[in-house]
Amino acid sequence: MQSYKNIYLLGTSHISIESVTQVKEFISSKRPDIIAIELDKKRLYSILHKRKLKVSDIRFLGIKGFLINWIGAYIEKKLGKLVGTAPGSEMKAAIILAKEQKLQLALIDQPIDVTIKKLTKEITWREKLRFIKDIIKGVITRKPQIKPFDLRKVPPKETIKKMIEIVRDSYPNVYKVLIKERNEIMAKNLYNLTTKYPDKKVFAIVGAGHEEDILKIVKTGFG
Repeated sequence: MQSYKNIYLLGTSHISIESVTQVKEFISSKRPDIIAIELDKKRLYSILHKRKLKVSDIRFLGIKGFLINWIGAYIEKKLGKLVGTAPGSEMKAAIILAKEQKLQLALIDQPIDVTIKKLTKEITWREKLRFIKDIIKGVITRKPQIKPFDLRKVPPKETIKKMIEIVRDSYPNVYKVLIKERNEIMAKNLYNLTTKYPDKKVFAIVGAGHEEDILKIVKTGFG
């Protein structure tokens, strides 16, 4: 948890029971005025109604975008089963508490279909081949680049930093679309909230990989 002015920023793991606990404890004890979450309208609906990807989504995402989204959701679901926590449980807990306590809810992320379309357009064949190569290498050598950690908890900061460095160096366009650009969008939305409501306490919940850079960008004040 980090704070700046009236913003309290929590970096979470979307399959971590620890993150669910942290979200509930902060909202119950600190009673924020606004809860800002790393979601857009479509992802909010999916979490609340457990909506799964459908073939009809190809119309909005394209075939490549659909496959990328499906693979990501599949991996997250499998990891969630390992720890007994559904993906996005910390976000769902925040949404439910916001409704129960009549708190303002702000969606600060870019629309998912925009993100996926950007990714399918920007990702290069070199990155795609590198991804396949890394999977094969991991299966054969079984030597992970990241030190193992407890999936029930938020990864240590040094682990998060290492993971981001790997993505940035090996998949620069993936890093640009999924991390860098979204950090800028979420930071700007948070900055707008804190300037519009300077006397209200804003509790922002984002993936741990976004926390540090979002806070740095917010502090610049976009000036």
